[in-house]
Amino acid sequence: MELIWNLCEILFIEVAPAGPLLLHLLDWVRLHVCEVDSLSADVLGSENPSRHESFWNLVTILVLQGRLDEARQMLSKEADASPTSAGMCRILGDLMRNMPVLSPGSTQTLTELELKWQHWHEECEQHLQDGTFASSPHLESLCKIMLGDEAALLEQKDLLSNWYHFLVTRLLYSHPTVKPIDLYFYAQSSLDLFLGGESSPEPLDNILMAAFDIALSNWWFVAHLTDLLDHCQLLQSHNLYFGSNMREFLLLEYASGLFAHHSLWQLGVDYFDYCPELGRVSLELHIERIPLSTEQKALKVLRICEQRQMTEQVRSICKILAMKAVRNNRLGSALSWSIRAKDAAFATLVSDRFLRDYCERGCFSDLDLIDNLGPAMMLSDRLTFLGKYREFHRLYGEKRFGDAASLLLLLMTSQIAPRSFWMTLLTDALPLLEQKQDDDIETTKVEMLRLALARNLARAIIKEGSLEGS
Repeated sequence: MELIWNLCEILFIEVAPAGPLLLHLLDWVRLHVCEVDSLSADVLGSENPSRHESFWNLVTILVLQGRLDEARQMLSKEADASPTSAGMCRILGDLMRNMPVLSPGSTQTLTELELKWQHWHEECEQHLQDGTFASSPHLESLCKIMLGDEAALLEQKDLLSNWYHFLVTRLLYSHPTVKPIDLYFYAQSSLDLFLGGESSPEPLDNILMAAFDIALSNWWFVAHLTDLLDHCQLLQSHNLYFGSNMREFLLLEYASGLFAHHSLWQLGVDYFDYCPELGRVSLELHIERIPLSTEQKALKVLRICEQRQMTEQVRSICKILAMKAVRNNRLGSALSWSIRAKDAAFATLVSDRFLRDYCERGCFSDLDLIDNLGPAMMLSDRLTFLGKYREFHRLYGEKRFGDAASLLLLLMTSQIAPRSFWMTLLTDALPLLEQKQDDDIETTKVEMLRLALARNLARAIIKEGSLEGS
């Protein structure tokens, strides 16, 4: 756990740039590969360190960890004990001392460092080509390591012990100014080279790879690690300037990324739910931007909004779907969505379309919906009229003329019928006026209606006659 946390400190808290990044990674490896200290004590504690069986292993490990000053001191012991190799030890020691390294607090630019490092690298390569260390396989191997030779590094797999040690050593001697954004590429290639296809990555390897992948899709690793640390009370979280803390900020960023994905947006809803400060507001903004490409998707979005009592969003979605249905001439679906949205104005518009279609075709569509409006018909006067007028037709069809006449009379006198529909109502009244009146029908109103029709008919006849006479 400490290994992972220390790496995350470097990548996500220190956020070290190119140059200092490698120094932090070297410290990380040295901290978690501690065998070298005990080995050093064992070798230096012997009577003749340069003749100790682990002497060259110690020098190699020091070079692999970039501890070149200590490696030079060990080489000086070899030079003292073996005059024949003193000259080679001195040359390699000078190369170690002259290796350009970006010191903490240094004002040296990365460009200057790269130029100096390139010159130093060429000098090392020249000595190797000239065979300066040809008579000493150990010194020659060390020079190859300092040149970043991958084959020479992989020969030391036992001393490296793990792929991330190999990665840092490889970066030190091949790419000292590596940028954070390139880390994942080098980490992946180092893991593949180190394992060599002989074994599969362990769970720890996968976690470290996720950490190295700074560009990991939608900040998954950063968000979840911060959330885990917050729950363990290991993260001292400070409020940011917009009112959220670091945990919530990262969760909001991750959830926003999920919403941009065509199939992962539903997961983003759950992440917003766990953001107490700004989660709901963010969810409302993102919900409104979801393209309602299919009715099935719209129903999913609607269910999410209804579960969270997001009234305005529910109304907006239903209205959008109602408008789409009207454009496609699906009046039943349009009426259903407008009722669900509790949008009286749109319900009136759709009801007018139903009545207009009835006038043109002489029958209603979507009878199941209209017959089962129930209390929903009270949403608007026009919808009430539609429902009651359909009920009149049903009563008439069942030959319940008395009930049909009473309902039609109510529709005529309630003033909820649209003016364009008055003639239709009067036409519907004609066969009923010819029926024998029952006691339970309001006879006075029926007689008044008959008288009014007779007067209008007389006026029409007189007007028509005067027009013909002129």
